[in-house]
Amino acid sequence: MTPETTSTPHSTSTLRPIPEFDGVHEIWPRGDRLEAVRSAAEKYHERFVRQGRVEAIRTVDIATAPYPSRFAFQGYSIHANPFISITNRMMVIQFQGFDGELKTLVWEPTVAAGSAEAPFYDKIQALGNKLGVAKFFATYYNDPDDVLPSLGLRNEDVDYVSFDHLHVQDVRMIMGSTEPIEGESTPREPLFPNAKLLVHRKELGTFESMHPMQWAWYVDNGMAGVPEDRLEVFDGDVELGVGVSLLWTPGHTDGNHSLCVNTPDGVWVQSENGMAPDNWQPELSKIPGVKQQAAFYGREVVLNANTLEDTLDQYDSMVKEKTMASRSARDPRWAQVLPSSECAHFKRQWPLVPSFSHGTLNYGAIEVPERR
Repeated sequence: MTPETTSTPHSTSTLRPIPEFDGVHEIWPRGDRLEAVRSAAEKYHERFVRQGRVEAIRTVDIATAPYPSRFAFQGYSIHANPFISITNRMMVIQFQGFDGELKTLVWEPTVAAGSAEAPFYDKIQALGNKLGVAKFFATYYNDPDDVLPSLGLRNEDVDYVSFDHLHVQDVRMIMGSTEPIEGESTPREPLFPNAKLLVHRKELGTFESMHPMQWAWYVDNGMAGVPEDRLEVFDGDVELGVGVSLLWTPGHTDGNHSLCVNTPDGVWVQSENGMAPDNWQPELSKIPGVKQQAAFYGREVVLNANTLEDTLDQYDSMVKEKTMASRSARDPRWAQVLPSSECAHFKRQWPLVPSFSHGTLNYGAIEVPERR
């Protein structure tokens, strides 16, 4: 059955709810909820692949930044270096909307200057400056506002922008603001002037009243002055168009959601619930301690554990992600879950390097839409 199309309060466009997941997050006790999430993902995977594929995908590296080793694999890994490096990637996806029109989604267009404002990275930068090693902490590859022109598109061609969650994002630098950012004299213009920000209602609500356990990872006033009409607010799990869905994956944050795309190689899911494929399949991990600790506790996933808003929900969400994902054509043992911030393969952080890496996604031909 095709789900009905529903619209959100701040947009004239439409998203479709995913009925397979209705009510699964309310099931009790928690063991039953996990199995309900798994079963719903199995059912939705079957319907999702029948609906069709995206038109094109390009993945572009944005920056590499430091990240505490103890968070990346829930403290299970054995390591000497207190920091690993993680690579943030932006993705450009083109797909057919349910209105029959070509749509362009920009996923994870992180602006490095905004991320540096988050309390955690502000303190890390201060420590790096004090020790005289700040220049080694981050490497920048591409600015989000330069990526579209390199693909033959204009930033005006973007219909949607989204992040799996809003940790270390100054949304004002991406969607624009009606008031100046602190230290600036004029309001910010949007990077993508015609785009809506797809944001889960619970993620947006976090900015209204921040809990101390959330504070270190969110940019203070990061949503201040962002016009409401630039937001596409949704609840639960939604389909954007043919071959593209946003799966609600709470736990890392209340409003966390994961990108799900159908391609010629099957279904991919992109998420920051883990830092490497090892997180979703610790039984295959070669990182010392990860496989052993997961087996000791009888756990099938290992969390990216910098925030502990709800570890049980995050666990269930990771099971949901790997159940939705197809198997890798390169190595069928691995599910196609792609970290949005991936643990790098740098020798200096050995032995904490991924056991497998999916690499970047490159499908189809990017098409220039009709000019607005």
